[in-house]
Amino acid sequence: MRTKATNEVTLTFPSLSRNESFVRSATACFAAQLDPTLNELEDIKTAVSEAVTNAIVHGYPDSIGQVTVKLRVCGENQMEVVVKDHGRGIPDVDRARQPMFTTGGEERSGMGFTIMESFMDKVAVRSAVGRGTTVVMRKRLAPRLKAVK
Repeated sequence: MRTKATNEVTLTFPSLSRNESFVRSATACFAAQLDPTLNELEDIKTAVSEAVTNAIVHGYPDSIGQVTVKLRVCGENQMEVVVKDHGRGIPDVDRARQPMFTTGGEERSGMGFTIMESFMDKVAVRSAVGRGTTVVMRKRLAPRLKAVK
């Protein structure tokens, strides 16, 4: 899934739930350079929220760890988001990607990966128990018409 980036930024932060809204806003600001529609921007922000929340809640359920989000512009109208933690990892990625599956208790819906997959064009998940999880998401934005001068 790797393509050369024309621009990128990396955010690293402690796995505190209050940081999720910051990352969501920072992602929106970074994505603005692609001139997304409001719907495209909401899709990206929602997917990032889900991935970051998963890293915080499931990666570090009993401790504070580090989460890294890399935002990349790949080509003229494609954005890639990489969310990585070094937490407990996912024992069965295929099962975790099933709708309604959660290890987070009754307050969790188990829809995180399903939401990411519905809002992004591609979602890849790599995980190792005790070593962490990396989620790579891609979204191609509709080309915008350029004003003729």
